[in-house]
Amino acid sequence: MNERLPAPGGLALVEALVNTVDLGSGRDELDTPRARQRLGIAEDDLDAVRELRESLRATCLAHAGHPPHRPVTPLGDLLARAPLYIAVDPRDGSARLTPAEDGPLLSRVAAAVAQALTEGTWERLKACELPECHWAFYDRSPAGRGRWCSMSVCGARAKMRRYRAKGA
Repeated sequence: MNERLPAPGGLALVEALVNTVDLGSGRDELDTPRARQRLGIAEDDLDAVRELRESLRATCLAHAGHPPHRPVTPLGDLLARAPLYIAVDPRDGSARLTPAEDGPLLSRVAAAVAQALTEGTWERLKACELPECHWAFYDRSPAGRGRWCSMSVCGARAKMRRYRAKGA
């Protein structure tokens, strides 16, 4: 549904994970082997990945100034479980958080969040305000006040609802 460019850097992974479910239809891409393979998810990890996805969605909603869509495990509690290490480049001494080993999805998400925090981009990852959507998007607007994943779809629906409510 999103007509926007993907989020930059590691946030593209976070955005892709949040957008694996269509709340309007209930279709969940994580039910397919192809999506699990694309994200590097074992079938045994699906419950934990879905929990992570919904905590990320709640955080994206918070970035947009909206309450959580439902009760979720706080994202910080989940990310605290992620095995990460600090990689230091011997050439210039730069450092970054890196997923341990091949990096389970939780570690890759935690590293992406840490990178986005240092780059100042984390709070630009938002969720569409429409309850039947809540699609994640990266807000590239100058003021950082984007509200909808798609102005032509969700934005138009929201504006039409407000217009109709005024006439009622």
